[in-house]
Amino acid sequence: MKAQARFREFIRNFRNGPLFPYREQLRQRYHKKENELTVDLGDLNKYDPHLQTFLQADPRKFIAHFEKAAQDVLQQLSVDLAADQEPPPIQVTLSSAQACTALREVSGADMYRLVKIPGIVVSASTVRAKAQTVVAKCKDCGHIHRTESSWGIANIPLPRFCDAGESSGQRCSPEPFVVDAARGTYVDTQTLKLQESPEVVPTGEMPRSIICHLERGLVDRVPPGTRVSVIAVTACSRLKGGRSGVQDKNVKDMYLQVVGVQVDAAGAGRAAVSFTPSEEEQFHSLARDPDIYEKLASSIAPSISGDYTHDIKKAIACLLFGGSRKVLPDGMRLRGDINVLMLGDPSTAKSQFLKFVEKVAPIGVYTSGKGSSAAGLTASVVRDRKGEFYLEGGAMVLADGGVVCIDEFDKMRESDRVAIHEAMEQQTISIAKAGITTVLNSRSSVLAAANPLYGRYDDLKSAAENIDLMSTILSRFDMIFIVRDVREEGRDMAIARHVMGVHMNAGATDAAEGEIDIGTFKKFIQYCRLRCAPRLSEDAALALRNQYVAIREEVRRRTQHSDDESAVPITVRQLEALIRISEALAKMSLSQEATVEHVSEALRLFKVSSLSASNGGGNGPGAGDSFMKPELRKEVDRVEEQLRRRIMIGSAGNTRQIQEQFVAMGFSDFAVRKAIQVLVQRGEFMHRNQRRILHRLK
Repeated sequence: MKAQARFREFIRNFRNGPLFPYREQLRQRYHKKENELTVDLGDLNKYDPHLQTFLQADPRKFIAHFEKAAQDVLQQLSVDLAADQEPPPIQVTLSSAQACTALREVSGADMYRLVKIPGIVVSASTVRAKAQTVVAKCKDCGHIHRTESSWGIANIPLPRFCDAGESSGQRCSPEPFVVDAARGTYVDTQTLKLQESPEVVPTGEMPRSIICHLERGLVDRVPPGTRVSVIAVTACSRLKGGRSGVQDKNVKDMYLQVVGVQVDAAGAGRAAVSFTPSEEEQFHSLARDPDIYEKLASSIAPSISGDYTHDIKKAIACLLFGGSRKVLPDGMRLRGDINVLMLGDPSTAKSQFLKFVEKVAPIGVYTSGKGSSAAGLTASVVRDRKGEFYLEGGAMVLADGGVVCIDEFDKMRESDRVAIHEAMEQQTISIAKAGITTVLNSRSSVLAAANPLYGRYDDLKSAAENIDLMSTILSRFDMIFIVRDVREEGRDMAIARHVMGVHMNAGATDAAEGEIDIGTFKKFIQYCRLRCAPRLSEDAALALRNQYVAIREEVRRRTQHSDDESAVPITVRQLEALIRISEALAKMSLSQEATVEHVSEALRLFKVSSLSASNGGGNGPGAGDSFMKPELRKEVDRVEEQLRRRIMIGSAGNTRQIQEQFVAMGFSDFAVRKAIQVLVQRGEFMHRNQRRILHRLK
């Protein structure tokens, strides 16, 4: 009772300047029919440090005293309540600015103590009713027995014998009580599954998760995919059964009885960050720099060098900042996130770009195509211990508000790749399984890396034949880069010199540092995305429209005069991609309007990426020269066919004699050499005896 009186004094007397915040909060929420009081533990510590100590040491006991004290204060403050009228029960929820405890650091020593744990809500059960007071009636003598529910997750036991019948001389039968469900009182309850954030999980380990139990006003506040910090009491419940079949009654499941939820997001998955005045001044100074675009691009993966990487870095900078999300009057949403695909030869630093973006993005999730399923990327329906189904979000739901990096994109099964079509364009994930029909948000950018169909880019094949992806998925990427490993002495020398420098200076303080450090880069991205939503100017819109029509006309004219199909379709989606890239460029300088200069750079990026891929060329110096012309490719195809006819499977021939015979037949020496090289790369033929003998394998 003494603790209850001190809590009552805190609610009535705590002042913040001239205001009494908790007294006013209690009154205002009562008039809104909200029976809840949110208390900051910092305020409690200022008023009386002993109260906070008691609350953290034994929260089960003192939270009950706190709620009873709030109920008493409400009765004293409210003029709507009569003197003999009982005020409604008040739920006290807690908030705190204290440092969080990582989920994997919570142990048995923290049992029944107050903790603050960050994580992502990966699933949420339906709201159920929990009995707070159980009314049971004796079927023999009619005696009414009331039982209050205990704290947390626990069953309410009924007495086995009726004492009232024995006192009146009547002996009641054993276990005579029958629950009268209509006369009991109930509260809402919900179960959440809280999982560690992907960026804090150590490499090679499974992410930890824990069950959270919420009651009354805390239910239905956080959907799956939301990043939260829960203030809760660690508790345990009896294990439902061991896997080995032997049940140990001393082993319990740990769970969290939540007493406060702080959403670390403005909207699902959007990390809410506070910026100091000095940081804001620094960001505005960066945005005013006329070379900010070049500085941002050069700060992306500074350890990666090469002429072909310059445009890729600029495209990734646009992806990190993103365009402007729009909601039309009819409710339709247009995405602002930019998707980028890097497709090309091995050893061109594609995976390193993905790893860097995962580190610098506000929210980043890295996954590999071969190790990902459709359910793992989108969402899955899981059955719990009680046999009920609930949703569990996948990588694209957990990355809501950030970037999903998918490596080995071409190694995914086609059915799994189709599952992310909706998530990439509409930015939602629709689920209709096991009686659950719902839509989840997945407002994330996709950065994917893939290899061509034959492992390396085949010059004898067109771009459409090298890219083993359907046009439905290709059209959803705003920029597609074909990355070629071109063998050129000067280029190889520059790359070798850079790689040697990286390895020799590894561990040095100034090694591979960009102009903008990662911490500032990450916060600058968050600041620009929160504070700036550019739109196209009239002149920029006119220029973009004319350029788009010209590009479509050029593609139409090329396809009319050539048998080659376009690898990347140029559609209205590509026009929207140009708008998003222009807005991202404007956002880097905190400009509210995308100008003609931004549109010009967006068009340049589009031409060196998607349009170049559509035409069949790569990027970087020398890449376009190595692409085979249609006439030469047809000649090489004829040489391949003649070689298969001449040399049977398991047979061999002299390489020099074969070349001389084919040249005598009218084929060019280059076409013959190229055909032999391609057949050896595909594994159909192999060289023996120092390339003197050509042996056919299949």
